[in-house]
Amino acid sequence: MLFFFSTVAGKFRELFFFFSFIFERAVAYLGCFSSRSPYPDRTGFYRVPVSSRVSTKIQQLLNTLKRPKRPPLSEFFLDDTEEIVEVPRPDPNTPKPEGRQIIPVKGEPLGVVSNWPPALQAALARWGATQAKSPALTALDITGKPLYTLTYGKLWSRSLKLAYTLLNKLGTKTEPVLQPGDRVALVYPNSDPGMFWVAFYGCLLAEVIPVPIEVPLSRQDAGSQQIGFLLGSCGVSLALTSEVCLKGLPKTQNGEIVQFKGWPRMRWVVTDTKYLTKPSKDWQPHIPTANTDTAYIEYKASKEGTVMGVAVSKIAMLTHCQALTQACNYCEGETLVNVLDCKKDMGLWHGVLTSVMNRIHTIAVPYAVMKACPMSWVQRVHTHKARVALVKCRDLHWAMMAHKDQKDINLSSIRMLIVADGANPWSVSSCDAFLNVFQSYGLRPEVICPCATSPEALTVAIRRPGARGAPLPARAILSMGGLSHGVIRVNTEDKNSALTVQDVGHIMPGALMCIVKPDGPPQLCKTDEIGEIVINSRAGGTMYYGLPGVTKNTFEVIPVNQAGAPIGEIPFARTGLLGFVGPGSLVFVVGKIEGLLMVSGRRHNADDLVATALAVEPVKTVYRGRIAVFSVTVFYDERIVIVAEQRPDASEEDSFQWMSRVLQAIDSIHQVGLYCLALVPANTLPKTPLGGIHICETKQSFLDGNLHPCNILMCPHTCVTNMPKPRQKQPVDVGPASMLVGNLVAGKRIAQATGRELGVVEDQDLIRKHQFLSEALQWRAQTDPDHVLYVLLNSKGVPVCTATCAQLHKRAEKITATLMEKGGLNTGDNVVLLYPPGIDLIAAFYGCLYAGVIPVTVRPPHPQNLAATLPTVRMIIDVSKAACILTTQPLMRILRSREAAASVNIKTWPTIIDTDDLPRKRPPNIYKPPTAEMLAYLDFSVSTTGMLTGVKMSHAAVSTLCRSIKLQCELYSSRQIAICLDPYCGLGFVLWCLSSVYSGHQSILIPPLELETSLPLWLSTLSQYKIRDTFCSYSVMELCTKGLGTQTEVLKTRGLNLSCVRSCVVVAEERPRLALSQSFSKLFKDLGLSPRAVSTAFGSRVNLAIGLQGTSGPDPSTVYVDMKSLRHDRVRLVEKGAPQSLPLMESGTILPGVRVIIVNPETRGPLGDSHLGELWLKSNSAYFKVKNGHRHDALFVVGSLDETLELRGLRYHPIDIETSVSRAHRSIAESAVFTWTNLLVVVAELSGSEQEALDLVPLVTNVVLEEHHLIVGVVVIVDPGVIPINSRGEKQRMHLRDSFLADQLDPIYVAYNM
Repeated sequence: MLFFFSTVAGKFRELFFFFSFIFERAVAYLGCFSSRSPYPDRTGFYRVPVSSRVSTKIQQLLNTLKRPKRPPLSEFFLDDTEEIVEVPRPDPNTPKPEGRQIIPVKGEPLGVVSNWPPALQAALARWGATQAKSPALTALDITGKPLYTLTYGKLWSRSLKLAYTLLNKLGTKTEPVLQPGDRVALVYPNSDPGMFWVAFYGCLLAEVIPVPIEVPLSRQDAGSQQIGFLLGSCGVSLALTSEVCLKGLPKTQNGEIVQFKGWPRMRWVVTDTKYLTKPSKDWQPHIPTANTDTAYIEYKASKEGTVMGVAVSKIAMLTHCQALTQACNYCEGETLVNVLDCKKDMGLWHGVLTSVMNRIHTIAVPYAVMKACPMSWVQRVHTHKARVALVKCRDLHWAMMAHKDQKDINLSSIRMLIVADGANPWSVSSCDAFLNVFQSYGLRPEVICPCATSPEALTVAIRRPGARGAPLPARAILSMGGLSHGVIRVNTEDKNSALTVQDVGHIMPGALMCIVKPDGPPQLCKTDEIGEIVINSRAGGTMYYGLPGVTKNTFEVIPVNQAGAPIGEIPFARTGLLGFVGPGSLVFVVGKIEGLLMVSGRRHNADDLVATALAVEPVKTVYRGRIAVFSVTVFYDERIVIVAEQRPDASEEDSFQWMSRVLQAIDSIHQVGLYCLALVPANTLPKTPLGGIHICETKQSFLDGNLHPCNILMCPHTCVTNMPKPRQKQPVDVGPASMLVGNLVAGKRIAQATGRELGVVEDQDLIRKHQFLSEALQWRAQTDPDHVLYVLLNSKGVPVCTATCAQLHKRAEKITATLMEKGGLNTGDNVVLLYPPGIDLIAAFYGCLYAGVIPVTVRPPHPQNLAATLPTVRMIIDVSKAACILTTQPLMRILRSREAAASVNIKTWPTIIDTDDLPRKRPPNIYKPPTAEMLAYLDFSVSTTGMLTGVKMSHAAVSTLCRSIKLQCELYSSRQIAICLDPYCGLGFVLWCLSSVYSGHQSILIPPLELETSLPLWLSTLSQYKIRDTFCSYSVMELCTKGLGTQTEVLKTRGLNLSCVRSCVVVAEERPRLALSQSFSKLFKDLGLSPRAVSTAFGSRVNLAIGLQGTSGPDPSTVYVDMKSLRHDRVRLVEKGAPQSLPLMESGTILPGVRVIIVNPETRGPLGDSHLGELWLKSNSAYFKVKNGHRHDALFVVGSLDETLELRGLRYHPIDIETSVSRAHRSIAESAVFTWTNLLVVVAELSGSEQEALDLVPLVTNVVLEEHHLIVGVVVIVDPGVIPINSRGEKQRMHLRDSFLADQLDPIYVAYNM
């Protein structure tokens, strides 16, 4: 047993304790002891000796007064990453930057034009008055045909009406709803750009701040809660929307708009023209010159999914429009086709703001139109002879795929094709492919203009359209390996590991740009180093609205040189773009901070991984190229996860073939391993408003187990490279004596403990005259014949059978006579007792003792499951070489039935004797063993490892055991206890059959099977009979907790009261289930159950009872030990809540007359008190003297040595791993672990729907890796009830392993982690 003492037992202990006694080696269980004494323990805590139960408050007060001050928390919660993680050695070949420090790059000066308006609203007023019939916006219907055209005159008049309505018609003159500077949400669909334009400019004219957001379609929209955070941080309480949009919003039964998750309470205002009021003649909007006041707020989602609002000032909005006009050379009256969302980013800056400034005609192509007709924007360019088009790479790809249906198209009018996501490294291929197809339709190469944008800095850089026939800028072919280290290296050798990057032109006019390190202080990069682009410009965002702390780190960055000195006082804004400056001051972008994946110190870009995955023949497998890449933090590093939507017609073979190719491609190109690759059904990933994949919500669904993949591939073995080195065990070359001397020399106290002495009991005459249980029963039948020893209850709680001392004696005599007459037995023959739980089993046992034969109690086979249970019965009969079987008539018929013949050979049964109808005969004599060392009975049981164990119990051992239990539990003739245990082996058999006869107390017997039909039976019995002491198993406690936990109020109304219970002892051969015990105590606290009542007893296969909580002892204690130390066979006490702490509940006080020691299971030498080892003990009728006065040695069980898993040189307990697995997901009902060819196999029972089965695979792998530093080899998902559990509630892991190897589990899913 694992052992740690908190006191030295005396000044002079028996040093050679180990050699003074001959110990019987216990079954391999690991445990620990703690001792309470008035001496301080090794951790500095004082233990107060308690000889009887005292008030909990007094106990706590005493401990508080005695306990020294706790050390600071830092001492307990130090980060132990360095101890656990294997730190890779630095590679000397790692590329490092070698260039000079970069010099800030200036953009061209922002030109001054005399007719530029002082504010954007002034431009709208000018065009509304002078060019009223000029078209401002043309919207398309779902088929791609023009729906309506909004002129500048209508745009001005409607915006004016809205501004007047907002300021004068929503409230009263004295209490207006809106004031200048208030924030207002704009909720309009992308398919209705006209209403949005009017609302946006109406807000600008009313001097309120518009906050455009997406339309919420349900309460559970992806990102809805984050949008609520944005609205809350901006103080938004009013939302503008259209009548059609308002009707489409989800509503309550009362017709009100539902309260969206995380949103503040909103007032909704419809802005359709019929609801607006025409302003009075004397009212004019106030249009001040552009200043630093906030003009609008554009939302931005961070890498973690948090949505923040970027505030853009009025001067920044105007300056940005001027810079775009200069960079793009916009002219009045041009036509612009906009495919982008008009509420944010490039769609807003070009299609709504700059277009109005320059009186441009914008043709808005909504996303819904693009889905139905991908060529619609190309058709609009051709029809309207548009000069500028705003698109994304996906629009180029879709148009290229659908161009075959269109013949009469001319794109020669385009002078500028702006690619909004041209900063993506894989945009090069889309641009080239589109140009290759449409160059024959008049498209010129020099008109393709990729750009780089940022919500914080707005437009960062854009390529200017070149002159006709001018050569295109050169492209950079970079090494992927160099990029992963943040260094620019030209790749000319391996094309597979090269990244071709196109420039995004020059920075915007009037801007200043630097490249700084993305991590740590903003230090300027070298010329051959990748860094984050930072911008200083009047045409950029000013802050994150309402978040001053985050604003300072983003918008007020001062770059520093290599010495750490600031390069100036000008603040820069971070763009979140990673790139470098190429020849001619061209800007190259290689990725984004939000898509950066840091794996083992190397940078990988999510867009690059997407491009690689798309290049691996995705047509058969991936649905519309929808792939999401993100990283999750597992075991102190980021792990890459790829999730893709699978085509509905894709076969499983095609899917796994594609997945394996993606693994190979990413490994060879990016030199990084994938942690997980999952395929989900089409259209199931969370979507952004424009149909893209919502990465943050997808990641959260993956971590929460809500992704529901249809195929999954985990590769932890290949990608987790920071695992600690396996522990190398030292060779066993020392003996017990050497270990003993070594521990003494080292100053370690030998881990040993002793229960209190047996002492002298009241019925000493009984012990001296009748040292055998058979004699004790005869004596009780003579002296107190009418005393009731046993009461057996049925499922209704009614006594169906009772047994007085005389009745039990007489029935035992009848069985003895029958054995002598029919059995033809010799003294010492083994007789199998095959009975259901009841008094017949007890009578048959004593009948065997009277006859001088050895009883062997065996659990009867289950009538509905003979194939599984009858072979065990047969095995015990064969192993014990039983000469006879005593049983009942129904069981005898089962043993001889045809169903039994299908499982075993029924012709070779020993003599079967039916004891239901016994003749009234008395035996001629009752056998008395010549010595107490003769065998009394055989205790057969099957361990959780599948080993059949038969323990020989002598009469002396039986008497000593019963006497120890009597002393510990204070059992006397006047006492009454309730037993709800299986009566076939271990301590359950002792309490059921032996203890009452020895001590004379009355036992109320409750067969555990009866609880399946009547759950309250056990608890109602305790209440009805006012039982003070009861014994049960964990399976009984779990049944009550799960089945009655919600019925406590009903039970209370029925009068059920548990305040009488003083001691509820759980009999187990395992580590105490602390969580179950605490849940049981809390649930039934309302019924009067004292939280101090529940405790545990512990016994092993060989030693039936080692620890048992006494009725007069102190409350059961709980300690916290370090799990990492346990894996190294060490014990270290830690504070509650410390990382990697394991709570251990006391398994009872060591029984009187029992002496134990902790031994190294390999060398068999005694261990020190801080070591984990095997428990050996000595228990017989001898009296031991304790020199240092009263002491309480508590037993803490860690687990069975036979069940421990030896992995990576460390010792793991299955229950610890299973506890973590069961916590991983709500649908895991039960779990079990075992090893198979050095692989850890986890079997999890799925209680939810089968679509959740594959969700469990990554969660189980994650939690085992995080908490136990082990890589799961195989994850098996099965139906509930597959994991075999014996009658004691113990998992039969070896039977489960055998079924797994024999392919008999019928699993839902099996995942073999690579």
